[in-house]
Amino acid sequence: MLNFCLTWLVAAISLLVTAKIVPGIEVSSFTAAIFAVVIIGFVNATVKPIITILTLPLTILSLGLFLLVVNAISLSLAGWLASAFDIGFKVSGFWPPLFGSIVLSLVSGFIGKFVKLEGNQTT
Repeated sequence: MLNFCLTWLVAAISLLVTAKIVPGIEVSSFTAAIFAVVIIGFVNATVKPIITILTLPLTILSLGLFLLVVNAISLSLAGWLASAFDIGFKVSGFWPPLFGSIVLSLVSGFIGKFVKLEGNQTT
């Protein structure tokens, strides 16, 4: 349970840092970031696999680079859902989610290296 909470916290902090770095992605508060992370997780668990399968030929032709566009679509969809529920997380345009998905992955990985999570410990 602690591992889940730490992962959720790291993802929320990563989203806040990403919002500061990438113009076009807005997070109004830490609470909004926590709820936005839940929505992003929901979209990544339900919609993203479907989009990935549907765009598999493009992904193969682009040698995997089209997955960046799939991540951008997922982040845009999460921003749209968060705006529909008035959470305080907004994503606008095409380029902000594209760059935002890259920055979010990098920041999350960087912060995750410093946080000792149960699954990441080596003995």
